[in-house]
Amino acid sequence: MEVESVYPDKRAAFPEAEAKLVWLNLLLDAYSVVDEGVELALEQQGRAKGRVLACKKGCAGCCRIHAAVPVYPLEMAGMAWYCTEQVSGAERAVLAPQLESFAEGKPCPFLVDDICSIHPLRPMACRQFNVFDTPCAENEDPFYSRRDDVLTPLEAYTNAAFRGTLPFYGITTERDKDIVIAEHHIHRQVRVLQQCNWKELAKKMRAFDAANS
Repeated sequence: MEVESVYPDKRAAFPEAEAKLVWLNLLLDAYSVVDEGVELALEQQGRAKGRVLACKKGCAGCCRIHAAVPVYPLEMAGMAWYCTEQVSGAERAVLAPQLESFAEGKPCPFLVDDICSIHPLRPMACRQFNVFDTPCAENEDPFYSRRDDVLTPLEAYTNAAFRGTLPFYGITTERDKDIVIAEHHIHRQVRVLQQCNWKELAKKMRAFDAANS
């Protein structure tokens, strides 16, 4: 199934960085496709049935309890770039030491005052996790407690987004892209966000600050 962009104005844009970093274009385009798919799914599975989205800014239950958020190498590059060059002020002052002290089992290391500090560059898995009608209770994972209230991502959009990232992994021909998507090879690249060594990112942020002070 072909997926056509219907919300080009909603794509996050960082023109100067994108001019230097080809991979950032790939990632932002992919996220735009994912966001379009989420918007369509929200309409089909929610609004058309009289349901409302429970998720809102400051509602961070999923960020605190999810223990296995999948993240891909290209996404990790985007997260690292955004933290290093875009996060600023009081948020940056909290984020760097939080990354340094992060240990598996803690809430997401990018959560600052119950707000995602990397929201424009948050992973696909986070973008696609949406809950209808009732906000999550404390320590509740609605995917298991009330699956019918959790949005089901549209596979065509998810596949189209992953397909757009494949040049980052050296896969450039249309035939090879077809094979990788059909056989789910891209998922061999996945890591778990909570198991990554984010201390190295904190070091990178501090080195960037020192070089630009």
